[in-house]
Amino acid sequence: MMGNRGSSAIQTLYDFCKKTFTPTTTHGSPGAIQKLRSLLDTITPTDVGLKEDLSDDERGHGFFSGNHVLRNQYSPRMARWAQPITYLHIHECNNFTIGIFCLPTSSVIPLHDHPGMTVLSKILYGSMHVKAYDWVEPACIQRTADTQIRLAKLKVDTVLTAPCETAVLFPTSGGNLHCFTAVASCAVLDVLAPPYAESAGRRCTYYHDHPYSSFGSGLELDESEENYAWLEEIAAPDDFYIRSGRYSGPVVQD
Repeated sequence: MMGNRGSSAIQTLYDFCKKTFTPTTTHGSPGAIQKLRSLLDTITPTDVGLKEDLSDDERGHGFFSGNHVLRNQYSPRMARWAQPITYLHIHECNNFTIGIFCLPTSSVIPLHDHPGMTVLSKILYGSMHVKAYDWVEPACIQRTADTQIRLAKLKVDTVLTAPCETAVLFPTSGGNLHCFTAVASCAVLDVLAPPYAESAGRRCTYYHDHPYSSFGSGLELDESEENYAWLEEIAAPDDFYIRSGRYSGPVVQD
C-alpha cells in the first residue's frame, strides 16, 4: 500500500475524508476527527509535490497560466501588487475540500470565519503566527453610531513552526475565527468540512479585532480582559488576494 509514499499518503487522506464527511455526518465523529488529525500529522511536503529547497519567491507556488488570480470566497479582488498567497487545489466536493495555501514571508490571511465548519490545518513547512478567536455565547453585541461589534474570546495567539501537530477548529470552538501571518515562507494543508457555500449560509466574513478596553461594557469576564476582543465585520482588505497554482502532487482517485 505504501509503495508510492506520496500517492499513498494523499489517497489515504482523501479516502478517510470521504468516509468521515458525508451528508449525514457533516463534521465527523470525535474519534474520526482525531484519526484524521493523526493522519495529517504524518504528511510531508514531498507527499503533496512541494519542495523546500527553493527561494522564498518560488517555493511551493506551483505553475501558472496567464490568469494567475483565484477568484473565490477568500479573495474576490484582482491582484495588483505584492507577492500573492497561492492556493493549490487538490479536491473539492459537496462534503469537504482539500487544498494547500502557500504563504510568502510576511503575507497575511486576514481574520475570517468558518461558519458551521470543521477545519483541520497542517503546516507542511515554515513558520506562521496564528491568532484565533471563538464567539462568546450567548452573543454579546454592541451597536455604535458607525458599526456593530460582537465579543469574542482569544483561543490561540502563538507562532507555529513545522513540524507541529495539526490544528483543528470546530463550528463553535477551537478558534473558528482566525488569521495567519507568515513568519517565514510556509505552506498549510487544509481540510474544510463542509466547504464554504453561500447558499447554505457558509459565507467567508472578514473582521477587525478591537481591544476589549476600546468599548467599555461592564461585563463580568471569566478571564483577564486581554483575552477578549470586539470583532467588527469588514470588507475583504483591498491588498488581499490569492492566486491559483497548479497542484503538482499525486492526484486522488475516487
